Amino acid sequence: MSKVHIWLRAETKPHEQRTALSPQGAKALIDAGFKVTVECSTQNIFHQDLYQAVNAELVAQGSWVDAPTDAIILGLKELPEDNFPLIHQHIYFAHAYKEQAGWQALLSRFKTGGGELFDLEYLVDAQQRRVAAFGYWAGFAGAALSVLAWVNQQQKITPPLADISSYKDKQQLLDDIEQALNQLASKPQLLVIGAKGRSGKGAVDLAKALSLAVLEWDLEETKKGGPFEEVIHADIFINCVLINKDLPPFITKKLLSKKERELSVIVDVSCDPYGSYNPLPIYQQCTTFKAPCLRIEHTKVLDLIAIDHLPSLLPKESSEDYGEQLLTHLLTLDDKSQGVWPTALALFKSKTNTI
Repeated sequence: MSKVHIWLRAETKPHEQRTALSPQGAKALIDAGFKVTVECSTQNIFHQDLYQAVNAELVAQGSWVDAPTDAIILGLKELPEDNFPLIHQHIYFAHAYKEQAGWQALLSRFKTGGGELFDLEYLVDAQQRRVAAFGYWAGFAGAALSVLAWVNQQQKITPPLADISSYKDKQQLLDDIEQALNQLASKPQLLVIGAKGRSGKGAVDLAKALSLAVLEWDLEETKKGGPFEEVIHADIFINCVLINKDLPPFITKKLLSKKERELSVIVDVSCDPYGSYNPLPIYQQCTTFKAPCLRIEHTKVLDLIAIDHLPSLLPKESSEDYGEQLLTHLLTLDDKSQGVWPTALALFKSKTNTI
C-alpha cells in the first residue's frame, strides 16, 4: 500500500533545466512505498527514460491540474500564470511571501481552491536555516564564470561573456575553463568573502579544482568593517555573503577608482542589488545568462556578474545535490504534523489570511 502520491510537474520557466527530484530520488521514494508520477519534459536535465527505469509513472506535461486531489504537486520554480483555483498541496519556490509581483493573485488561487503551499524557501530547521539550498553550486558557477570572463578580458574580448548556456556536467565546465586558461601565461587570484558558507565553499572549490590562488575571507577577516582595500588587489572578487542588517559596504566607487586597482571582475553571488543592505552599492540591476556582465568601469576595465539563477549553469549537479537534501524531508510526507511541514504550513496560512 502506497504512503503518499508525489507528482513531479514539468518546469515551464524558460531554460530552467533543474528539478526538485532526480531519478535517484524518485527511486528512493518508490522503494519507501511512495507513488511517484513524473511529467514528461523537454527541459528536465534528466531524460524521462531514467524515471521510467525506476518505475515512476510517466504522464503528459501539465497534467498535474487533473491529478488526484490527494497528490502532492512537487516543482521547483513558479507555476504557469493562470487564474483557476489551486486544489492540491504544492511544494515549490512560490516567491509570494515578500509581496513580489502577483503574490496576492497566487495566494487567492490557493484560498479559493482550498489548496496549500509548502514553500521550498521556508522549509527550515530549528535554527531557521533552509534544509535544502542551491548555494554551493551558485558559488561554484559564479566563480567559474568569473574566471572565464577574466580570461576573455585579457584577450580584449568585449563583452567578456555573452549568451551563456548550461553545461551537461561539472567536468565539461572545468575542461572549458582549463582550455581557456591554457591560452594565457598567467592565472588570476581570487578573493572570496563568505568563504565558509554554502556558496563560498562552492566558489573556493572551483578555484582549487583549477589550482588557482584564492584568499578565503569570512567573519574573522571582515570584522574590522568595510570598505576593504584588499579587494582591489585581487584579480577577481566573489561576494558570497547575504547581508540582513546595515553594515559598511565591502567596496565603494571611490575605492574602485584607485589607480592601483588590479581587480577586473566582480561576482555578486548573493545578488541583492535592490535591497538596502546591498554590500556592493555599485550597481542596481541583475545580469542574465544572455548578458552576464555589467561594465562598471570602461577606462580600466571592471565587469560585474550578478545572475540570480547561477546554479542553472550546472543543472545536473545542482539538481542532484538539492534533491538529495530535500529527499530526507520528502520521505516524511506521510506525517506532515512533524518535521519542516507544520512551520511551512503555518506561514502559508498566515500569509493567505492577509488577503
